[in-house]
Amino acid sequence: MVRRFLLYSLNHQCPVKALFSDTLQYKNIRVTALDDSTVTFLLPGRKTPVTAPLDAILSASYARGDDGDTLKYAAWEDAGKKEKEEKP
Repeated sequence: MVRRFLLYSLNHQCPVKALFSDTLQYKNIRVTALDDSTVTFLLPGRKTPVTAPLDAILSASYARGDDGDTLKYAAWEDAGKKEKEEKP
């Protein structure tokens, strides 16, 4: 289930709330890369990405204010993709 929330963050550029095993604290993260064993993410207020093992995250859920409804952002995401395709 953790992986699904991380993929949600990666695909929609939305922050998710993650519980880290070393500090047992929740932090909002925005995932920038994900593979089989590591996750790279940005923390609020920091410009440099952090890479951590996937098992360093015990739990993940929607960030505050996010309901997970991706359909309401579908038109906005499609418009952004069209703009990128139109640029030479």
